Amino acid sequence: MEKLVPADLMSLEQYARERPVFRARVLEHKRERQLAVGPNATWCFEDRLTVQYQVQEMLRTERIFEPAGILDELGAYNPLIPDGNNWKVTLLIEFADPLERARELARLRGIEDRCWVEVAGYGKVFAVADEEAAGTHGAEWMAENRYDAIKADYVLSETKVVDLHDPTLTLKGLRLYFERNAPCPKTA
Repeated sequence: MEKLVPADLMSLEQYARERPVFRARVLEHKRERQLAVGPNATWCFEDRLTVQYQVQEMLRTERIFEPAGILDELGAYNPLIPDGNNWKVTLLIEFADPLERARELARLRGIEDRCWVEVAGYGKVFAVADEEAAGTHGAEWMAENRYDAIKADYVLSETKVVDLHDPTLTLKGLRLYFERNAPCPKTA
């Protein structure tokens, strides 16, 4: 998918006019891209439209209209757009009560290391967080510095793991997992 550029975005005035219709369209689109993986956790599979919505909302909320500010937002959000050889997933963790939220977020520290998918016929693929840091703390860094800590046959990263355009690959064969309070299991 192509990354967003300023010309893809609406001005603040245009967005104010079109927001109700655009928002309804995006929220409907996101319903098909979300998967509850726990009572308070949801995976949102990102794409260009979901990221455009996030950028538009940030520009609106922060009243950003200067070109440099718009480019900063695009720089922050464009890495969430998949390139056709990977998935980009945002893990949404929701607790309404502020005290419970603080307690649970502290308890869930490192949760990204316990999220994985398994496609029928393939091994487990663990998520890699912070890949946008150009490998600073992503899969490349792990492979070079902490190879012993990688407990999977494959790593879900900004590299090709399976051909997502393979016509034989269907969502029926996709199993998604969320493991709470458990270390990453070793794969066979």
